Amino acid sequence: MDKRVYGFLGVSSIMANWNADFTGYPKTTTSGETYGSDKAFKYPMKKMWENHGEKVLYIKSMKLSPDKKGEVNLVPRSLKERYEYLFNVNDLKECKDTSEVLRNLFHAVDVKNFGATFAEAGMNISIPGTVQFGQGFNKYSDTEPQEQQILSPFRDATKTTAEDGEAKNSTLGTKIVSDEAHYFYPFVVNPDAYNEFVKLEVTEGYTDEDYLKFKETSLVSATAFATNSKEGCDNEFGLFIETDSHLYLPNLTEYIRFEKGDKKNIITINLKDVLGGLESQIQTIEIYYNPVTTSVNCDFEGVKYLHIVTRKEV
Repeated sequence: MDKRVYGFLGVSSIMANWNADFTGYPKTTTSGETYGSDKAFKYPMKKMWENHGEKVLYIKSMKLSPDKKGEVNLVPRSLKERYEYLFNVNDLKECKDTSEVLRNLFHAVDVKNFGATFAEAGMNISIPGTVQFGQGFNKYSDTEPQEQQILSPFRDATKTTAEDGEAKNSTLGTKIVSDEAHYFYPFVVNPDAYNEFVKLEVTEGYTDEDYLKFKETSLVSATAFATNSKEGCDNEFGLFIETDSHLYLPNLTEYIRFEKGDKKNIITINLKDVLGGLESQIQTIEIYYNPVTTSVNCDFEGVKYLHIVTRKEV
């Protein structure tokens, strides 16, 4: 793949919790800005790839493990165990060929895109990812967390006492969501990150097919990942700028503004500020959005607008 790609991806969160901190509230900076980590965006992509039968290394998987007492417990696999499971290897410690491990790692779709740190069985392998995400900051200024009380159908057996006997009532829980938030994640695709590994002949490099797989998944995985806390989170925007391989652009989320209109959300993108005079080095610019819910204002010419759901040109 002889090009770079820059852009950003938008996720809306309506009465949902896109990325919680350890208190259960939507993640915020020390200054109070709501944001989502890059891991929050990557995980639904990994889960979607795994569900489609792709090899995904860096994702939690479970196994049944008997302990010394004969009890069988459900525990997560270690990285070594996950590698052995994924690539049908009996014992990684018996492998003395690092090139074989590298070839296997590059056959995992998450490693091919996001890179890997693999320090197992005496090996210390670092693969910088071709695809790099920044943190996804919420661009909607009126976001507020909402706390809901949830009634459990079960009593808490640990509350049984000698004086009062068994607990008489079922327990209460809490669900925390954002009323509305709109996260925008900057990203860059740099195929040159794997040039050294191509020379070692352990990978063919990052191909156009790899990029298209990343692009398609990045536009749908948040919507597809419909867990209890994520139901209400949807892919709402995508900007993809394909450029010559030697053009270097800054974080593009600094050039957007999100507003609530009377009937639709309004996303304004000032690309002229950063792309003006670079037209000869830009191959294509595509913007994906839902015209039913969103209006997009972009000041740059030659942009192709597509419906994020139907993929038809708008």
